[in-house]
Amino acid sequence: MNASLSTFKLVAAALASASLLTLSACGNSEPTTSMPGMNMTTTMPGAHDMATGDGLSDTEYGLTFKPGDVVLTSGKPQTWTFQVIGPDGKPVTRFTPEQTKLMHFYAVRDDLTGYQHLHPTRAADGTWTVDLASLDPGNHRFYIQFTADGTDGRPVTPILSVPVTVPGDYVHAPLPAASPSTVADGYTVTLDTGSGMMAGHGMPLTVTITKDGQPVSNLQPYLESYAHLTAIHERDLAIAHLHPENPVTGNSGGPELDFAANFPKAGNWRLFIQFQVDGVLHTAAITMTV
Repeated sequence: MNASLSTFKLVAAALASASLLTLSACGNSEPTTSMPGMNMTTTMPGAHDMATGDGLSDTEYGLTFKPGDVVLTSGKPQTWTFQVIGPDGKPVTRFTPEQTKLMHFYAVRDDLTGYQHLHPTRAADGTWTVDLASLDPGNHRFYIQFTADGTDGRPVTPILSVPVTVPGDYVHAPLPAASPSTVADGYTVTLDTGSGMMAGHGMPLTVTITKDGQPVSNLQPYLESYAHLTAIHERDLAIAHLHPENPVTGNSGGPELDFAANFPKAGNWRLFIQFQVDGVLHTAAITMTV
């Protein structure tokens, strides 16, 4: 009888522990997605696998970013071509839309100026063409983000990059000092990090958008989200791309946009925040120290 009682107590304890674990999991039931340079929990409609890695390699999951032979020049718009080479050594021609686009392309100079977020077009042979705005001379890094089948045949969403050079006299621009706010096209964009960001710790980040001192509450969805935030590390150009947790409910976004971020390394990060009002896309740039 005593043995049976002991067995009963052990089973009861195990069931209680399992119940506590289940409750703990239910209390944090929103999907958590790994981001390059950040961790993010997203409730965004239509969100799926987000980009992985820090964006500093040209190859991941057997997928390789292969630039074309276009020679870049400065001072004028131009087109640039590239391919994604698959595990079989052939150009990838099958992609899955991510945030309504098959391919996201980012360009930035190594002093964190000249940011461009573009959407290339693909030819039947797997060659992508991107229409670049004018580039200043200097060293740049081009990043691509997409969803395709990796080495094991399962869909993955890497972010890959290659360094490129634009010939000409290069004047390195100093990084603007860290600041809680900036102004872009008449809109004031303010960051609230609470007690501050610490590397390796998940913390909330709130972005507030105002104009002429008044809150902006008519943000429009742009690529299925009220904002796109790209963060690039000053030292090594590691990249992160994330979106606010706020659910999209028509043209009524803002003024506050809530992000969950975990910066893996200390230092200065340059944040490029894109948002849309009345059909016009705005880009605000701001430096944040972690």
